[in-house]
Amino acid sequence: MAFNIDISGMGEQFRGLNGRHPGLWPVVPRATLLTAIFAVLLGLAYVLYWQGLFEELQIGEAKEKQLKTQFQEKMKMAVNLEVLREQKVLVTKYVSGLEKQLPSKAEMDALLSDINQAGVGRSLQFELFKPGQVVIRDYYAELPINIRLSGRFHDLAAFTSDISNLSRIVTLNELSIAVPARDATGMLTMEAVAKTYRYLDPEEVSEQRRLANLKNPKSKKRGAK
Repeated sequence: MAFNIDISGMGEQFRGLNGRHPGLWPVVPRATLLTAIFAVLLGLAYVLYWQGLFEELQIGEAKEKQLKTQFQEKMKMAVNLEVLREQKVLVTKYVSGLEKQLPSKAEMDALLSDINQAGVGRSLQFELFKPGQVVIRDYYAELPINIRLSGRFHDLAAFTSDISNLSRIVTLNELSIAVPARDATGMLTMEAVAKTYRYLDPEEVSEQRRLANLKNPKSKKRGAK
């Protein structure tokens, strides 16, 4: 079955419409007019109403995606909470162990004696043992000690090993070993800066905070508020 559409006949219906009421137009022009009116109404509805709803929908979808991501991250944290607590306990124990290796202010003299004894115990001759100026850091104090001693190579090596095995933290810095001029005995001279560290006493911590407040009075004012 074939359908024949008479295009020319449809075109004839659009002629002579000027001055005629749309209600008296033929079927095709009236249908075309209604379609155009409907399209205009749809466009106005989209611009004035639906566009805002679509934008709100997109914002809501983006927010939903963000909340899902946050939820997944918090779920991972919740699942690993016990592991994180165990790690915190281990870190606390490790930090506590390191703090115990820092002598107090009253124990510094004994530590200096231990360093000196480590050299004497290896038959080394101290030519210089001069503690320097204490450097106060945020939570600890650093004491540099300029040392110069002489002895045989193996004894010097054993001394550095003994220093590293002390119960307190002592580091050797700026270390240099040289052969004294006109010396044929096989003796060597070692120079270094031994640094030891101690934790600050409560009074020193309070003083550090006071000095920090003096340097930055704004932080003190914010703390007072």
